[in-house]
Amino acid sequence: MKPLTECHVLVTPTSYGRNDARLKSELELLVGKVTYNTTGKPLSSEQLQGLLPDVDGYIAGLDVIDSAAFSAAHHLKVIARYGVGVSNVDLKRAADLGIVVTITPGANSKSVAELTIGLMLNLVRPIIYAATSTHKGQWPRTQGVSLEGKTVGLIGLGAIGKEVARRLGGFDCRILANDVVVDRDFADSIGVQIVDRDILLNESDIVSLHIPALPETQGIVDAAFLASMKPGSYLINTARGELIDEGALFEALDSGHLRGAALDTFVKEPPGGDNPLLSLSQVIATPHMGSHTDGATNAMGWMALRDCLAILKGEEPAHQVT
Repeated sequence: MKPLTECHVLVTPTSYGRNDARLKSELELLVGKVTYNTTGKPLSSEQLQGLLPDVDGYIAGLDVIDSAAFSAAHHLKVIARYGVGVSNVDLKRAADLGIVVTITPGANSKSVAELTIGLMLNLVRPIIYAATSTHKGQWPRTQGVSLEGKTVGLIGLGAIGKEVARRLGGFDCRILANDVVVDRDFADSIGVQIVDRDILLNESDIVSLHIPALPETQGIVDAAFLASMKPGSYLINTARGELIDEGALFEALDSGHLRGAALDTFVKEPPGGDNPLLSLSQVIATPHMGSHTDGATNAMGWMALRDCLAILKGEEPAHQVT
């Protein structure tokens, strides 16, 4: 095994070290060579093939790490994902090559939860419209919906769902949740009611998604799911775009069955101006910015750095993907 001082580490997340310079200085002090992504965006498989041949450790963003990219990874020992999504990583090929993949669970939970609450407030109160109109010299009379006394349904009560539930506690609303595995002690402690999905959809004024994109959850928000939602309700997705059948969501919004939606993620990112959902005024769209805060990027950076260095030193990482 190489000593750290002879190792080459590739770092591709463009926000790595942006808010805490020690993330870069510490890495550069410990290893022999560090290469950073200077393109300003995630790397393609082809770009990685030109960078990986002599790389030992890889702190990875949303790059396409497929079989072709792995074909150039002659010395790679670890991919430390800066985040939790691994859909862009060929995990089977990594395992076949003995390359450890790690993630940073919980690092962005609070930031994504904060964005969820922000989107929720912007959906029920026309803040964006009112602010834009006022800047134009207008003085619109708007009518909003109060969160007080309403029902919010959380699909998923994991790390992010819990943080959303905690923050909703101050709004005097009823909170429902549905998940495959439920932390009932947590739910009981803050008054979250665990219910069947159909009950949640039928009774919630706002439904917020907080589950991972897995084969069994892909397209879970389909026409039947949307039809089961309360007429005039709202949908929020700060999880993964693959959860939603975007065509079905367009129909539910265009028909008026849903009053609005806030989407931080899309099936295709960026979605492009021709995505029908972007033509609807009742849709708030943001550019997958849930984890784009100083707190989240710092936490992801330190967790990815520690696991990357652990593998290069022959130690056990804290958050290995199995």
